[in-house]
Amino acid sequence: MALLSKKFERDKFSIYWKVDVEQDGMRLDQFILSHFSTLSREEIKRKIASREVIIINRPTSTKASSKVHSNDEILLAITKTIHEDEYWNNELISLEEAPEVIFEDNELIIISKPPFMSTHPAGRHLFYCATVFFETVPGKTIHSIHRLDRETSGILLLGKDPQTSAALATQFESSLVKKCYFFIAKGPLQTITPNFTANERLDSPYDKDQRIIVEAYPENSNRGKTAQTFFKIIYQEKNYALGLAFPQTGRQHQIRVHAAIHQLPLLGDKLYCGGYELFQRFKDRLASPEDHALMEIPRHALHAIAIKINYKNEERIFITKIPSDLHQWIARNLSIDSSILEGELIQEINAYFSLADKKHP
Repeated sequence: MALLSKKFERDKFSIYWKVDVEQDGMRLDQFILSHFSTLSREEIKRKIASREVIIINRPTSTKASSKVHSNDEILLAITKTIHEDEYWNNELISLEEAPEVIFEDNELIIISKPPFMSTHPAGRHLFYCATVFFETVPGKTIHSIHRLDRETSGILLLGKDPQTSAALATQFESSLVKKCYFFIAKGPLQTITPNFTANERLDSPYDKDQRIIVEAYPENSNRGKTAQTFFKIIYQEKNYALGLAFPQTGRQHQIRVHAAIHQLPLLGDKLYCGGYELFQRFKDRLASPEDHALMEIPRHALHAIAIKINYKNEERIFITKIPSDLHQWIARNLSIDSSILEGELIQEINAYFSLADKKHP
């Protein structure tokens, strides 16, 4: 498959392919499915019928059963509709918040990603994406160096060229990047240790709907992969705890699973605080008032607050503020002053990164 180009606009995504020799004679719907598997066969047929999929040199005779031939150019267009909408208590959540740029030069952009913004286009999430937001120059590609879950807000690195992106991605893959996350957990929390390390091994099997549910196993188990997260509780009030998590490995859902295992389920975590059935009710927009009351907020309360990388032969620390939605929840529900909290968080982050350097020169 020869990808000719991709074009992202505010409300439309277009992708062009050139048919390879080995694909000569393939049905058009099969060709699209083989290169864009997140669309179902029925969705592809509807797009062909509505002329959102066409063979460029045969635009008037395009059908699902049309045969593609070597060097044909194929266009797939996807228009933004309601498929990315998010709801809370039956009200539409606005997904128009722009990411804050923390740092930018000719090779790198570091942003604070808003909640519900995807890192890059995937599945039904093609428009409210970090890479798409910054691809304003036609033909210019922004590279995702690492990723954050959609609901997780915070620091995200985006590369402007393949070389910088690959070099920084290698740092992530080699566990050379130091990361810190701010979280809010809900109780009961009477027996929580202020500082502890979670070492449970993690496995990521897929359920029947291809949704990841991470399972945890004891540290001495032969199942799953090694995982380690250091937790530090900064503040406790009522049945809530505010803290920092320092992941030493980069397993999927690592902080959320480790937190839940140690009786610190994250506020708003539909999967690991609420459970799979509750998660499905939210997914299907069937969540009850009791479900919303249990979660309290529309997304899990996890924010990538700080990161330390080696960039241009210099160790650099980047820190962002607590996002507005979590800040507002704290102001409504707890008595701690946010400016005092953020000052303490910065002190703890810098102290931990400094200590980590001494332990791991």
